Amino acid sequence: MVNYIKNLKSLIFFEEPEKIEEFILKESNDEGKAEIKEAQKDSDRTPELKKRDRSIIKKPMSAASGNDSGEEQGENKEKDSNNKHQPSAVKPRENISTSVEENLRYMKDIFTVPDNGDIVIREFEITFKGKPVKAFIILIDGMTDRTVINSNILHPLMILSDKDFKTGEDDIGEFVKSRLLPHNQMKVTEKYQEVIDEINFGGCGLFVDGSKVAFAADVKGWLARGIERPNTELVLRGPQEGFNEILRANTALVRKILKDEDLIVENAKVGKRSKTPCSILYIKDIANESLVEEVKRRVNSIKLDYIIDSGHLEQLLEDDPYMLAPQIIATERPDRVAAALTDGKIAIIMHGSPFALVLPTTNNDLIHAAEDSYIRFPYANLLRCVRILGVFMSLLLPGLYVAITNYHQEMIPTDLLLAIVSAREKVPFPTVVEILIMEVAFELIREAGIRIPGPIGPTLGIIGALILGQAAVAANIVSPILIIIVAVTGIGSFAIPNFSLAYAFRILRFAYILLGASAGFLGITTGLFLQGVWLTAAKSFGVPFMAPFAPKTSGGFSDEFLRPPFWKQETRPDYVNPRDTRKQPKISRVWTQNNSEGDANE
Repeated sequence: MVNYIKNLKSLIFFEEPEKIEEFILKESNDEGKAEIKEAQKDSDRTPELKKRDRSIIKKPMSAASGNDSGEEQGENKEKDSNNKHQPSAVKPRENISTSVEENLRYMKDIFTVPDNGDIVIREFEITFKGKPVKAFIILIDGMTDRTVINSNILHPLMILSDKDFKTGEDDIGEFVKSRLLPHNQMKVTEKYQEVIDEINFGGCGLFVDGSKVAFAADVKGWLARGIERPNTELVLRGPQEGFNEILRANTALVRKILKDEDLIVENAKVGKRSKTPCSILYIKDIANESLVEEVKRRVNSIKLDYIIDSGHLEQLLEDDPYMLAPQIIATERPDRVAAALTDGKIAIIMHGSPFALVLPTTNNDLIHAAEDSYIRFPYANLLRCVRILGVFMSLLLPGLYVAITNYHQEMIPTDLLLAIVSAREKVPFPTVVEILIMEVAFELIREAGIRIPGPIGPTLGIIGALILGQAAVAANIVSPILIIIVAVTGIGSFAIPNFSLAYAFRILRFAYILLGASAGFLGITTGLFLQGVWLTAAKSFGVPFMAPFAPKTSGGFSDEFLRPPFWKQETRPDYVNPRDTRKQPKISRVWTQNNSEGDANE
């Protein structure tokens, strides 16, 4: 726009327009695009042209002509390189060289030094058998702890190596490992890639002249969020600790709860470029071995460049990507992860994400809250009944209202029917349009309240709903009873403990509104039937999504719909086929029995 104004000014005042060099983004000459272009060219060629190309006999080229052409191509390449910048590709190497100069040159090429301003390379000398030996460390500034590097790595190597060690070791690598490095997290490797991966993850690489191995030290020291209360799963009674974005801090929180040597934490990396560390947690003498192998197979078979959050990993692991209900539970509570592990399930924790993934998942797990296990079972059952009521209200209440008012007026008491008709007397829209307007307005208010930072968000949600509702009723756009229907529906959606399931119901709510408006109770019944078939046929890592109800498993309904007393929860869920099905003996409160009976039960 500015260029057009300048050109117009030059025309009015007879000035010579300024010549502005326009930037044109050129295509990169990478291999992927070249292969795509060749494939497109090959596909565009007709069968006659392909047949003609195959019929052409290509004569072999002589050695002299080959050399001449090679020289000409070399000259052309040099000319092209002078005209335009070509990115330099570093030839990857596998084994570490014994020459420290070669290692230094290679590491500088890999990390593009000096263009990378946060790469730190510190060169120094080590005294070995009275002779100085060159060495260097390489790290990323801001991701490492300087104090640990100075006290546990540089100080022993530069100062203590001058001491008169009586050693018969001829290998300087073994001498550095056994005598000079007190750091407790040190990995010795012969591969460049292992050192590079450690440096990218907040480590430090050490190279010594004359050694065929390198040292990768874990010296992470980046700033991170501390252990705080979980934001999405608040409880009145129970632990108040939540996961953060540090992988080892999260696994330590789980191990702090489960002090079990059979708890396995297997490491994995996802992403070709990001190489995001993950941990797969399970209890080896409880979890089903086939389930463990399936989870590891899916995680290790993911091929992509970058993965940042566990939400990406959830979408890559789930069985049915098009199913609205979540098939994997995302939780930020370590106690909930620990409880799932003791039931024979598996958890996946990813570095950089405060949400852990728990799998497999059934429909009943999505209704349960973390607080259910910390309060007495009558209170937990009351809360579960309220949640189930909230689920049905959030899903079906607007659709039922539309179906009754349009097709089944005989179901409404006469007085209530007259009140609804009189309230809708001046409303110009049909019921379905009326309720769609209010539902869309409610979703806009809820989304705006979340996106606005600070305390203004909840205030906007409350005031906006009140003002818009009152104004809509005063303007005769909607009826007062519809405001009550939409408000109760929204409150019911807030009672759903799993936020992913709440999103699914928000989408399905509009579908049931349209079904109720088109066919009344018949449409809603058809929708429930199709949804039930879909959920019954779905599986989460081989486990039926509606288990133990459909299909009904032999383990009964313990802690599925209604929660029994804690001391009566004797078995683990049998739909995950755990290796150990019993959690506790039949009589866990031994103090209620006499000593002889208690000893006999044990």
